[in-house]
Amino acid sequence: MAKIALTLEQALAQRASSGAAASQSARLLAQGDGWSVEDVVCTAGPRDRPFQERHSWYRIAIVLSGTFQYRSGLGRELLTPGSLLLGNPGQCFECGHEHGPGDRCLSFGYAPDFFERLGAGMPGFRRLCLPPLRTLSAVVARATATLEQPEALSLQLAIQALQAASDLSPQPNVAAPSAVARVTRSVRLIDHDPSAELTLAVLAQEAGLSPYHFLRTFERLTGVTPHKYLQRARLRKAAVALAQEPARVLEVALDSGFGDVTAFNRAFRAEFGVSPRGYRAQTLRR
Repeated sequence: MAKIALTLEQALAQRASSGAAASQSARLLAQGDGWSVEDVVCTAGPRDRPFQERHSWYRIAIVLSGTFQYRSGLGRELLTPGSLLLGNPGQCFECGHEHGPGDRCLSFGYAPDFFERLGAGMPGFRRLCLPPLRTLSAVVARATATLEQPEALSLQLAIQALQAASDLSPQPNVAAPSAVARVTRSVRLIDHDPSAELTLAVLAQEAGLSPYHFLRTFERLTGVTPHKYLQRARLRKAAVALAQEPARVLEVALDSGFGDVTAFNRAFRAEFGVSPRGYRAQTLRR
């Protein structure tokens, strides 16, 4: 993927040292007739009031790092790394960072007529987001690792997101703000280092909940269990490393938090439908 000028961590550090106001920067990475891809970094935090925005195009944004709350007339959702923000043209929304500063997203925009042809008459999105799903893992990992063939990638992402959104029934988030804050702390702990030894007990302790209540609350807010969320975070990290680095598969497995290469190979194939070596070969061919 094309490099941005600042990572999220660098942007937050720069804001803290300069005392500047919160900002959102969007760098255009690729565009074509009716579609575009931007790398978006937001430095807003708990002390910054969210302001209302409006989607002009259809929007699918892959959350790369950080967390935020996404609100519109459809409800509110907690967006986490690996999840997809969904937006329809004309839809007003707010993004809030009440429980942690900053986020970075890879944002795909689609002109209404272009997107509606892809959707074959579907009425747009009836959900605010999609959780980290196995059916989307391959396209999310590919977008995160590289923007080779960006038009084909944009089309693939749109078609798969439409299908996944139609398969899931709308489930508005009615969790209390305290629950969102607790789960956000755990998600950000995973995002900081997916390879760390993060058991259910450790994550529940970070959230200040019993393991039983943490499990239920986490799944309700993120759409997946803590185990699946952590494993997908590790596999995304591994997929990026395989696409961008020359390290051996064993090194990638260990650096991503897997105890042995056999377990890593099995989990990787189950998630992406191809072995780690096969995935690297496909990436090189693209």
